[in-house]
Amino acid sequence: MTDIFNEIEEDIRRERMARIWKRFGPVIVAVALFIVLGVAGWRGWEWYSANKAQEAGGSFEAAMALSESGDRAKAEEALTALGQSGPSGYALLARFRAATELATTDRAAAAAKFEEISQDISAPALARDLARVRSALILVDTGSQSDVASRVEALSVPGNAWRHTARELMALAAWKAGNAADTRRWAQELVSDIEAPPGARARGQVLLDMADSAAPSAP
Repeated sequence: MTDIFNEIEEDIRRERMARIWKRFGPVIVAVALFIVLGVAGWRGWEWYSANKAQEAGGSFEAAMALSESGDRAKAEEALTALGQSGPSGYALLARFRAATELATTDRAAAAAKFEEISQDISAPALARDLARVRSALILVDTGSQSDVASRVEALSVPGNAWRHTARELMALAAWKAGNAADTRRWAQELVSDIEAPPGARARGQVLLDMADSAAPSAP
């Protein structure tokens, strides 16, 4: 008698499973297929990304070898190409390095390249700020005080990672422009910041002394 009840119960379960499969079978198959294809696609993308990163690393090393051999023109050309087509990390690194290579022959063009990076919203904020600093560093020698200020004055605020460098560049640009008052202002901010690196504070003190010595004597 127990066997009969077991068989009846088994038949009922099979009938329920048949109804469930008939109703939801296509959905179950579709979900399973989606998972399989998704995993396969992800693994494929991982392989592709790793392969592209390896290729970009080789291209970057080749460009560095060109630079070290003295062929900066070809190095800059190779780095520019990598900056346009390489994976995001290597592309950004290549753009920085290409601008650095260009600075040896055309400082104005190099400053413009750094400025392009600083305006690229796809780049991390810290990298964009570094590009502003690099552009200003060139413009201290080739541009005006306002050129430098337009790049880094906004970075001089407390808490900004580049504030010490920004203040030093602002003081240098002011000194080269013959503006002793602004030199004193920015140098004083640098010297007074206890978080500034010792070297930056020492250079700030030199600029502050120079600005004070340039001030007109009291009658």
